[in-house]
Amino acid sequence: MKKKKRHVISRVLPGSIAQELELAPGDILLSVNGQQVEDVFDYRYLMNEEYVVLQVEKADGEIWELEVEKEYEEDLGVEFENGLMDDYRSCSNHCVFCFIDQMPPGMRETLYFKDDDSRLSFLQGNYVTLTNMSDHDIDRIIQYHLEPINISFQTMNPELRCKMLHNRFAGDALKKVKRLYEAGITMNGQIVLCKGLNDGAELEYSLSRLAEYAPVLQSVSVVPVGLTKYREGLYPLELFGKNEALETLKIIEKWQEKMKEQYNIHFVHASDEWYILAERELPNEDSYDGYLQLENGVGMIRLLDTEVRQALDQLPGDDRKVTGTVATGALAAPFIAGFADLVRQQYPGVQIQVRKITNEFFGEKITVSGLITGQDLLKQLKDVELGEKLLLPCSMLRSETDVFLDDMTVEQLSQSLQVEIVIVDEGGADLVSAMIQPPDHKKLRRRQMYEQTGSCYSGKA
Repeated sequence: MKKKKRHVISRVLPGSIAQELELAPGDILLSVNGQQVEDVFDYRYLMNEEYVVLQVEKADGEIWELEVEKEYEEDLGVEFENGLMDDYRSCSNHCVFCFIDQMPPGMRETLYFKDDDSRLSFLQGNYVTLTNMSDHDIDRIIQYHLEPINISFQTMNPELRCKMLHNRFAGDALKKVKRLYEAGITMNGQIVLCKGLNDGAELEYSLSRLAEYAPVLQSVSVVPVGLTKYREGLYPLELFGKNEALETLKIIEKWQEKMKEQYNIHFVHASDEWYILAERELPNEDSYDGYLQLENGVGMIRLLDTEVRQALDQLPGDDRKVTGTVATGALAAPFIAGFADLVRQQYPGVQIQVRKITNEFFGEKITVSGLITGQDLLKQLKDVELGEKLLLPCSMLRSETDVFLDDMTVEQLSQSLQVEIVIVDEGGADLVSAMIQPPDHKKLRRRQMYEQTGSCYSGKA
């Protein structure tokens, strides 16, 4: 018999319906309209009514039955101890490209948790492999019309997928895509490309099969596998070189042309790394179909370029004097240096240098800013004249914190380097503002600047 879930209220929002009902932290939601709540999706679906009946267990064990009249889709105004209202589902795969298997020992425990939970796909944009999803899960997605769902395909060859995910059910899991497609559930896809496995002819085959699900499957990103120095005992993978990058782009662009003609969408998108590896110019903005795959490192640099230029167009320029340093990963460094030059043309007195930080912690093959640690920043910047301030992208920090991946804090780094640190929020406007303004003890916020860990962290599902 399935164990009853206890959904404990952790917070009641001021002025909310819940406050009027005299609900309190510690109260337990038992049911809505006589139905047990499985997880957050059940809760949200059941609450989308103008009249609901709640059954709540109070702290003293008393059961309250509450009748609530409210606006359609209006929430009670409560938060639960578990945001999912259920246990997180861990990954049942052992992917050959998994980034978490390449983590060094001794880091905080949460960094080693492998999630593969479809609910996080809707709530946080995570990519899922479908191997953890039952027919019941698919039924609920269709019933509640939850979308978009983000899927880590890797390959459409069932046998190869079993090999790459090291899961004998991984090939069969692809059949679930057809059900989602037939139900009209919007999907996005991801392929983590591994040299000698799912590239070349296999990539060609996968894109041909995935195209059959367009336009319900509205986009597919292709990202190169990220490799750390901690790969002892793991599947032997190699980095892509210039020639392989050019060949990959050739395949992608061929399918872009086909899909553009048929559906007026580009459909498949190469992450920024491919163009850098191939020594090719980044595509124009129209090629990204509204940046559907931004979180996978697709179009981040192009978007930032556009936003920087737009921001500068709105500014008059002057003779102010500002000095500082931007520290960033190897991937973005030359582009950020170009943006600093654009700023300097309009503000000759703003002298911002860009320092490329080599990732010694994870290995030099990791080039994104989101995986740079505090200790690498300290080691490589301690003898550098940084100017009035040090600019860092918010992607280097844990969500909603001022802590780097290695648990060093921004304050500790600032004290060690004896410089004020400015955390740069997402978007070109904020980057320009951070460059031209004198240090002002800017409030730390946790949004994305120009790149995420996605392209090297990809396949975390």
